[in-house]
Amino acid sequence: MSAVKTEDEITVVEREMKEFWTELKSVYGTEQINQTLALRDSCKESINVLSERWSKKLKEGDLMIDKIQEYRNEILQQNKHISENEKHLTEIKSNLNHEEEQKKELTDSIQELKEELMKKKEIISSKNKATKERVERLCKSKELFEERLGLEIRRIHNEQLQFIFRHIDHKDPDKPYMFTLSINEQGDYEGKAGERGEMQGQMDAPIPLCLWVWTE
Repeated sequence: MSAVKTEDEITVVEREMKEFWTELKSVYGTEQINQTLALRDSCKESINVLSERWSKKLKEGDLMIDKIQEYRNEILQQNKHISENEKHLTEIKSNLNHEEEQKKELTDSIQELKEELMKKKEIISSKNKATKERVERLCKSKELFEERLGLEIRRIHNEQLQFIFRHIDHKDPDKPYMFTLSINEQGDYEGKAGERGEMQGQMDAPIPLCLWVWTE
């Protein structure tokens, strides 16, 4: 029953469409209908052209989006490299700063050593000057003792020094007076008066006073 009713409704719709088309032809005429159909076809063509154009635009847009995404990935990769390079640069700067500090410390140490060396040189120079002046005074004293007292200094056995004086006894100016000088185990000087006869066979060559004082 329901199927029969549906077929009747379809038949009614088809009949009404035919009647509408027949009435439309009678009202507008064949020429106007053809114009309308031509306009419809033109619209369809324009729509197709626009569809193709927009489809192309959409494809280009998709390509542009892909390109933008590619550029974005490249930028992210470059940013990563930049970050790594900045980290490496920071390490290099830190190492350079450490080397600069070490260089400064080394320079300061060298400067301190130079200053210390200069002070030592000044001290040595001052000591040498004082020693030279002392030697000059002793040499003058030696000349005076040699001239006035006929002084001789001789090295004898056991590393002892023998001091011989003359010109003391005005009755016998060549008469020698002597004493020996040595250093004991404690490092102290020990003096001993000598007899006149000890000179025989015990004295070596004379020792100049200036040379003895300088070497001591």
